[in-house]
Amino acid sequence: MAGIGEQTNGTGTGAAVTHDPQACTGVDIGMTRVFGLLGKRWTGLIVAVLLQGPVHFADLRRAIPGISERMLSDRLTELAAAGLVVRQVDEGPPLRVSYRLTTAGSALKASLAELGSWAEKYLGAEGGTCPEEFRT
Repeated sequence: MAGIGEQTNGTGTGAAVTHDPQACTGVDIGMTRVFGLLGKRWTGLIVAVLLQGPVHFADLRRAIPGISERMLSDRLTELAAAGLVVRQVDEGPPLRVSYRLTTAGSALKASLAELGSWAEKYLGAEGGTCPEEFRT
């Protein structure tokens, strides 16, 4: 018979396998990686704009009020390094740079739509606070 915090290994040999409760309560590496990238300020908004299709750098900056050119450039570089965005140079004149999502980046569409629905329901439309009926 297994002791507290132990389980048998299911092989019929009766050998005990110890169980680490902290292993079940820790944050998994996938979530850590997702929020390490997408949890940065502006990144989700950039992806949301790019979900509509390829966008020139200047148009992308105008679509996201408050973002600086340097921050936009930094975030796009991070997204490209992660394989979510592709940078394309459009032959000129004038020479223009546009960005589009890769297949992996486009795969975020459903997840971002779910987050948007969640935010609308639980954060409210304008105030950014959880409505009283959901604070239980």
